[in-house]
Amino acid sequence: MRRTPWPATGRSVGLALLWFPAAVLLVAAVLALVLSVVGVGLPLLCVVLAGAQGLARVHARLAARTLGRDVPVVALPGDGPGEPPDWGLLLGTDARRVLAAGDDPARLSRLAALPFRTGWRWLRAGQTWSLLGWLAFATTGGALLTLLVVLLPLAAVGAAVDAIVLPPLLRIPAAWVVVLAGGAVVLAAVWWWWADALARLRARAEAALLAPGPGAVLERRVQDLAESRADTVDHAAAELRRVERDLHDGAQARLVSVGMQLGMVADLLDRDPDAARALLEEARGTTAGALADLRDVVQGIHPPVLADRGLSAAVQALALDLPVPVTVVSALPGRPPAALESALYFAVAETLTNAVRHASATHVRVELTAGGASLRVVVADDGVGGADPGAGSGLRGVARRLSAFDGTMGVDSPHGGPTRIVLEVPCAWSSPKTTPS
Repeated sequence: MRRTPWPATGRSVGLALLWFPAAVLLVAAVLALVLSVVGVGLPLLCVVLAGAQGLARVHARLAARTLGRDVPVVALPGDGPGEPPDWGLLLGTDARRVLAAGDDPARLSRLAALPFRTGWRWLRAGQTWSLLGWLAFATTGGALLTLLVVLLPLAAVGAAVDAIVLPPLLRIPAAWVVVLAGGAVVLAAVWWWWADALARLRARAEAALLAPGPGAVLERRVQDLAESRADTVDHAAAELRRVERDLHDGAQARLVSVGMQLGMVADLLDRDPDAARALLEEARGTTAGALADLRDVVQGIHPPVLADRGLSAAVQALALDLPVPVTVVSALPGRPPAALESALYFAVAETLTNAVRHASATHVRVELTAGGASLRVVVADDGVGGADPGAGSGLRGVARRLSAFDGTMGVDSPHGGPTRIVLEVPCAWSSPKTTPS
């Protein structure tokens, strides 16, 4: 999907402003590597790598906005997955130790050797060279791509101004005016059609260069699994509390009322049959209300249409209740596991609610497709855009819900729209079932 060049140009201006600190860090890194041959460059290398990792995080956030997905940053040895170096411990705590060491030469020498040991460990690590490779790209090829995105509109505006201003001032030939005007049109067209592609090219290159190694990926995977397990346990506990509260405040209260009414009917049956009949009618209405409460509780746990007809039909039923037109296209070969089906149903429900409530969409399209051993759901709307998983709890909840199944969520939502949310989860398909129309 081609996007307007305005967001890409704005982020490219930010990247252009970050070129100078990246160039300073690259020069300092080269100097530190040269001086590391004699050892004195190792402390400087520690400082340079810490600064480079901090700058890489800023670039990764910009790349994530461009690509619509998370861009992890390689971690230096000794740090947690994706965490910056603990310079508060290295500098603050060790400074206090130096003061506490007094005149103990052995402790002072050990503390003074810490930056050298850290620098030597980082110098031998593959993560360091990945970070330095990214730094070299950011100041050369990446900077060139960014410069193209920023200069194309400026050059187009300059050529257009020259075509208007220069003829009356310098009396240049009409052919030159045509050349300037044509150049302005060509430059503007190139910027309009290719600026976002150039920004995406740089973002993909930076994502590849900053990608953690296999060990870091495994550590991050373990951490994600621990977090998703904790989220799943918390969600299950919250859901049990909700069910208990809904039953206690709704159906249970109505059933108690029915019991009291039936007791009153028994007392009035012989003395006042008309009053007993009225109480029976009231008890019948209370029973109907209790059944409605129970249906609402069950609907919040697992919609009956989902259990009976599957994900495609449940999404179609969900779309019928929305105030905007929703097109549902399904090409699923069978039914996914029940737990995965339920998670995807509520994820789609959340994204459709966001499209109606926050995006002011006039049309939404939902596509359910299967790609090998995975299930892919695309929810696209023509709303105002600007959906950000980090800004609200709704999309974050969708991402957490899918992470329990090793799923991913990609959000492509530039300001001004449109919005495209891609949900993808591994799936073991059951045998196909015929879904009634």
